[in-house]
Amino acid sequence: MRVMAQMAMVMNLDKCIGCHTCSVTCKQAWSNCSGVEYVWFNNVETRPGQGYPRAYEDQERWRGGWELNRRGRLRLKGGGRLRKLFTIFSNPKLPSIDDYYEPWTYDYDTLTTAPLQEHTPVAQPRSLISGQPTKITWSANWDDNLGGAPDHLHRDPMIKGIEDKVRLEFEKTFMFYLPRICEHCLNPSCAASCPSGAIYKRSEDGIVLVDQDKCRGWRMCVSGCPYKKVYFNHRTGKAEKCTFCFPRVEVGIPTVCAETCVGRLRYIGLVLYDADRVLAAASTPDDKDLYEAQREVFLDPNDPAVVAEAERVGIPRDWIEAAQRSPVYALINKYRVALPLHPEYRTMPMVWYIPPLSPVVDIVRDTGHDAEDHGNLFAAVDALRIPVEYLANLFTAGDPAPVDAVLRKLAAMRSYLRDINLGREPRESIPESVGMTGEQVYDMYRLLALAKYDERYVIPPAHAEQAHGLEELATECSLDYEGGPGMGGSGPFGESSGGASPIAVENFRMLRDRQTSDTYAAPVDKGSRVNLLNWDGKGTPDGLFPPKEES
Repeated sequence: MRVMAQMAMVMNLDKCIGCHTCSVTCKQAWSNCSGVEYVWFNNVETRPGQGYPRAYEDQERWRGGWELNRRGRLRLKGGGRLRKLFTIFSNPKLPSIDDYYEPWTYDYDTLTTAPLQEHTPVAQPRSLISGQPTKITWSANWDDNLGGAPDHLHRDPMIKGIEDKVRLEFEKTFMFYLPRICEHCLNPSCAASCPSGAIYKRSEDGIVLVDQDKCRGWRMCVSGCPYKKVYFNHRTGKAEKCTFCFPRVEVGIPTVCAETCVGRLRYIGLVLYDADRVLAAASTPDDKDLYEAQREVFLDPNDPAVVAEAERVGIPRDWIEAAQRSPVYALINKYRVALPLHPEYRTMPMVWYIPPLSPVVDIVRDTGHDAEDHGNLFAAVDALRIPVEYLANLFTAGDPAPVDAVLRKLAAMRSYLRDINLGREPRESIPESVGMTGEQVYDMYRLLALAKYDERYVIPPAHAEQAHGLEELATECSLDYEGGPGMGGSGPFGESSGGASPIAVENFRMLRDRQTSDTYAAPVDKGSRVNLLNWDGKGTPDGLFPPKEES
């Protein structure tokens, strides 16, 4: 047993209202600079839908994640080192800008400078990449609230095989929101795909990051990630991805997306797992057994043997106590209501989801029956507007049994708590019908409905003695040697893609130019405009007042 710690997240999809606050705040914090205008580390998808990038779940096309070879051993679906070396200068398995979307702004200058005319001038969309007029045909949120569903829904890879159960008639349609970030997997295929060894998994908390100095812009990580949560900055020639807001997590505060979530649907906590069992779990022969296999990798933080081994390998005591109070471990292994996203990719994802129950209640209420009676709710699960098979394709590799069990637990919690809230004697037969006790149901209800800030986010701060763990770990597939591929100067994959680039300075200048510009993007000459936010009030900067006329 080799005990390691991992930061993880659980999202309760019953609470997501699709407001995209998490996406906007993440964008402002992490990807608002030049070259990543199309990038959303956090995005909220409407399901069913194609997602972002378009149809990213179609691994027959993108070849992301892992698969088993004939001998039952894991191998990258996109090919091993030899194939990557042969295609290193021409990677064919990459989403195009059309699969993401071409970012745009509007020619607002026309509105403010157009002369008086009969008709109101129009601000035409302009590409943020080329600066030329563009036509908006797709975006990261094109499927929002089933927009365009009659034309695009059939392209959702998760509908394949259950088309007869997914109805498009208005009165039968269904939808829910699916927020997505990088999964920070236990077995990340992006790291294994990187020829330069630039992507690494931190040993102390499991967060997956990109070493910008090592990145050579090969983009194999983009192909290797089945969730398509690694992006290429076409300005710097480097890969970028969600960082799990590690500067915030290291001081004990949650990620930006979780902090600003309106629905309070995100839970962040620490889990302990057995690193020696990850490979065996990821190599489970049957895809439908992967959910249980990954759940068994997690260790009970209250087990004295686990605690002793964790202390022996140097995990701090307060981290062990945080794992014991972790809401993530409770939702995954204690109450068993959280499920992984696409376990069949065999990456062992660490962002899990509680499937939505709300449409069940709507069905029962609309038929005139008691929407809180457990008998009615259990029967309605079988007639769920969101087909259980669709949820199973998302969370359990097509096995509907675990999804059905989770929905029944959530339905039992509703019915059991309704009796308590109305002052009636609670019926213990309700939790017993789903394999729980009344006390467990109440504790689960409190965590899902009433938990305070410090209960939803149990994040131990980093220790000074863990500083060595912040250093990147080289991968076995590294081609990063003297004179090797991409080790020269400026390369073909962007500015300074072959050597170290002062990215922070470059991005600061770009951002400053854009914020002080009157034009839509990358101005060449800013004229004499003054940014009063940068003026300290002393003197009169050039451009603050009109020039004086000489007599």
